[in-house]
Amino acid sequence: MSTLTNQIAVVTGAGRGIGRAIALKFASLGADVVCVSRTEANSESVAAEIRATGRKAWALAVDVSDSAAVTAAVAKILEQAGRVDILVNNAGVTRDGLLMRMSEADWDAVLNTNLRGAFLFTKGFTRAFLKQRSGRVINIASVIGLIGNAGQCNYAASKAGLIGFTKSVAKEFGSRGVTCNAIAPGFIQTDMTAVLDDTLKEALLKQIPLGSLGQAEDIAEAAAYLAGPGGRYVTGQVLTVDGGMVM
Repeated sequence: MSTLTNQIAVVTGAGRGIGRAIALKFASLGADVVCVSRTEANSESVAAEIRATGRKAWALAVDVSDSAAVTAAVAKILEQAGRVDILVNNAGVTRDGLLMRMSEADWDAVLNTNLRGAFLFTKGFTRAFLKQRSGRVINIASVIGLIGNAGQCNYAASKAGLIGFTKSVAKEFGSRGVTCNAIAPGFIQTDMTAVLDDTLKEALLKQIPLGSLGQAEDIAEAAAYLAGPGGRYVTGQVLTVDGGMVM
């Protein structure tokens, strides 16, 4: 069912993993998609997949933490696509390490990409969303932002901040018919989890009632719900997709 027909979706971090799955899912539901990634090769690869399905797709290489780069990207998107109906702030990085050994550079890199990036893109499209009195903002947070994790204080802080950002934006945008929600994935099979050794994976699985890691497509389905007709009356919420890990 083409529930997103004639809509324009912008997905950051679309080059791989969860972002790629969301971009492809939206296209399958009829949306035209702007694929934003740090590298041109990654963004163009996903855009090409979408074009092959008959949908329009644009590829942009953007450092989401760079204010000037985001401002330029937003202007280009609005000029070429004409509007934006859905914004998915998914771009994210990790720089794990215990607090006592964590460098300021690793702290800044994670906060700048995961939190500042969402701020810059959301702010960039604010006038467009409010003027058209419609729109969906979906922020990809993490269960780590809800429960914390040793060795990830920077990542946890960025994702917890993203949840607070989501709720505040929802209150600011609500009167204009624009929703803002967050999805908090649990442990999903992506490049980030592929590096975990078998012992650690076994320990993780014991914490998950459903007994398996999630798939990127599980997050894409949740995003499709929030972006589609079913999410019309949902805003300021955190949808946890984690196999029951956090209850």
